[in-house]
Amino acid sequence: MILWRDVRPAALVVAPTLMALLTLAAGVMLLASGATPGDPERLRWLADHAPLPVIEVSHFVSSIIGLMLVLVAFGLRQRLDAAWASACSLLAVAATLALLKGVNWEETAVLAVLCLMLPPLHAAFPRMASLSRLDITPGWMASAFMALIGAGLLSLWSFHNVAYGDQLWWRVMVSADASRSLRAWTGAGVLLLAVGLWRLISTPATPPIVEDSDPQFERVRIILAGAEDPTPDSNLALLGDKRFLFSQSDKTFLMFGVRGRSWVAFGPPVGLVSERQELLWRFRELADAHAARPVLYAMTPSLLPEIVEMGFALQKTGESANVLLESFNLQGRKREVLRRNWRKAGEAGAQFEVVPAEQVRILMPELKTISDAWLSHHAGGEKSFSMGRFDPAYVGEFPCALVKVEGRIVAFANLWTTSNHNSFSMDLMRYGAEAPKNIMDYLFVELLQWGREQGYKTFEFGMAPLAGLEARPLAPWMSRLGRLVFERGEDLYNFQGVRRYKDKYDPVWAPRYIAAANKWAITMALPDVSLLSSGGVSGLAKRPKREAPAPTGQPEVA
Repeated sequence: MILWRDVRPAALVVAPTLMALLTLAAGVMLLASGATPGDPERLRWLADHAPLPVIEVSHFVSSIIGLMLVLVAFGLRQRLDAAWASACSLLAVAATLALLKGVNWEETAVLAVLCLMLPPLHAAFPRMASLSRLDITPGWMASAFMALIGAGLLSLWSFHNVAYGDQLWWRVMVSADASRSLRAWTGAGVLLLAVGLWRLISTPATPPIVEDSDPQFERVRIILAGAEDPTPDSNLALLGDKRFLFSQSDKTFLMFGVRGRSWVAFGPPVGLVSERQELLWRFRELADAHAARPVLYAMTPSLLPEIVEMGFALQKTGESANVLLESFNLQGRKREVLRRNWRKAGEAGAQFEVVPAEQVRILMPELKTISDAWLSHHAGGEKSFSMGRFDPAYVGEFPCALVKVEGRIVAFANLWTTSNHNSFSMDLMRYGAEAPKNIMDYLFVELLQWGREQGYKTFEFGMAPLAGLEARPLAPWMSRLGRLVFERGEDLYNFQGVRRYKDKYDPVWAPRYIAAANKWAITMALPDVSLLSSGGVSGLAKRPKREAPAPTGQPEVA
């Protein structure tokens, strides 16, 4: 017992893969056993002590169980509790049938040992999804088909001297090994065909995009309102361009987008923390079942254990700035420039106000005028997926921070709040030509003070893309390339400028990651993520108007 306590943690780690391989081997063994002649002496002795129908049925069912074990092995690899229970039952039945079909005590011993290995490893199979929810991948179906074909070829080779005819399907004799083999092989083939047809019929289609007119949109709102540990950008679920995967309890969702072969999940699952890992696994299985490339984007450090457990490769994509509101103030020489910019905007007549979502809808025409003017001076046009866009239905979902001069709105930012008041952020930040210089500093300072008054702990300042990547010789090549782009790619994007601007607020920088099945999958997925966020190729190519200069003194913010 002491030895088992010492080795148990390591055993639980390797158990899903190891038991899947051993169960697969047991299934192939049963298929091969059904395709080869039995020992004549054992069969003769068995015929004297057991009815012939029992021998025939045991042989037939044993081969069927062999194919079922091949398929159940996929569920063991995915750590399904239902697969564990099925494997225990099938192995126990198969061990008994091995004796009844031909006194194959060697098979019984192997199957019994494997069956006894599973109960102590139950903790390695914590996923409670039923086998009916298992999306068997095309690759695994192909493997099962090849095992079945191999058994058929083995049968043909073993009984090549037998003259096959219609009578072989119906003769029931102890000596008719070829008949039993053919019946068992045919039965296993019918079962595999049934599983394949079931998979085609029952595999859920790609979830559709859920827009604000969809009844499921209300489910998203309800989950957001009661989510545990949500991030502010979870509110992008209300943008109307996402697909959703809901947990069985309907208390958690995962949002994702589809571009080419890439299925890109955005951020951690939203809802119950206890349901995150199961939903991530279901997302990967669903993508695999559609021969798609599962990608996890904008993942937080708190989710890394679950991602590593899934066998995904990770790549840092940048860092997110988080300002601690309790310690933020404008005192000291370090804040001198920020304090001066904030004061000058106030002296120019700027006034700050936060209005609830109900009033935002009334102000929508004024906000749209400002947004259109802002877009006319910025490249790329409206964004999507990982960034909000000015859509009246979407903007009207949130409270909005306004900056007014002489009673007129000159700048606004819609606010992402969270149900637990732990953090908040802003999404769109847009201003018109009448806005005072350094209006962004004024708005940010006012937002930080407002958030502290409302009881929030942190303000999420958003991403600094490619920030914090290492260029060391032993660093991953993608990190070194990203660092090079960060340092030399200012003509493409203001990478360093964004980092410097946010550094004025002394944020705590937290890494963000992208994850996929392997490093090359990440490389292939990055262009799809970029196109999803930019609104497609047309969004990337859109250039600003040149006839009127944009307001000066402000770094670009969506």
